[in-house]
Amino acid sequence: MEMGQRAPVGRPRGFDADMALERAMRVFWEQGYEGASLTDLTHAMGITRTSMYAAFGNKEELFHKALERYTEGPASYGARALREPTARQVATAYLHGSVLATTRPGAPAGCFGVQGSLAAGGTGGHARDTLTTWRNAHTALLRDRLRRAVDEGDLPPDADPDLLARYLTTVANGIAVQAAGGLAREELRKVADMALLNWPPATGA
Repeated sequence: MEMGQRAPVGRPRGFDADMALERAMRVFWEQGYEGASLTDLTHAMGITRTSMYAAFGNKEELFHKALERYTEGPASYGARALREPTARQVATAYLHGSVLATTRPGAPAGCFGVQGSLAAGGTGGHARDTLTTWRNAHTALLRDRLRRAVDEGDLPPDADPDLLARYLTTVANGIAVQAAGGLAREELRKVADMALLNWPPATGA
C-alpha cells in the first residue's frame, strides 16, 4: 500500500485473508451453517462485517470458500485415497483417513460436510443442498475408481462399484457423527477395520 492510501474500512492492519478463512471454516465446521452467526464468524476472523463482505462476499459465499478450504485441507485424505494402487488400499485409506480427519487434535470433531448441514432449516437449505452435492461428488469419485478396479480385475466382475462407494461414504459419515459425539480415535479405527472385513476379496485372492 502506498503512503497516503488508507486501508479498507474495518480491515485491521496486517489482515491475513488466509487465516481469516481458516477461522471461518472452523466456525462452520463446529456450528454448521445456520448455527454460525455473522457475529460468530467476524469475531473468530478478527474483522468487521464490512471487511468480511469486501474480502469474501456474503455468508453463503463465505461458506462455499470455507468448504473449498476444507476439501483441500482436512478432507484431502479422500483424493489421496483414490491414488492407492488397489481397491482394498483405497477403502482402507479412505476410512482410516476419515478417522484421522474427524478426530484431529485442536480441530472441531466430526466432518464439515456432515456437521455443516445438520438441522438446516429454510435459511440453511442452500447449505444443505451444497453439502449434499459435495458428498455425492466424493461418492462418484470413489465409484469411478472402484469401477476401474473391476475393469482391471482388481475387484471381482460381479462387484458393484456404486454400492461399494456408498458403503464407504456411509461408514465414513457414521464415523464423523460418532467422532462429533466424542468417540475416541482408537475406537473409531476399530469400527473402520470391522467395516473393511466386508470388503470383497481381490480377484484371485
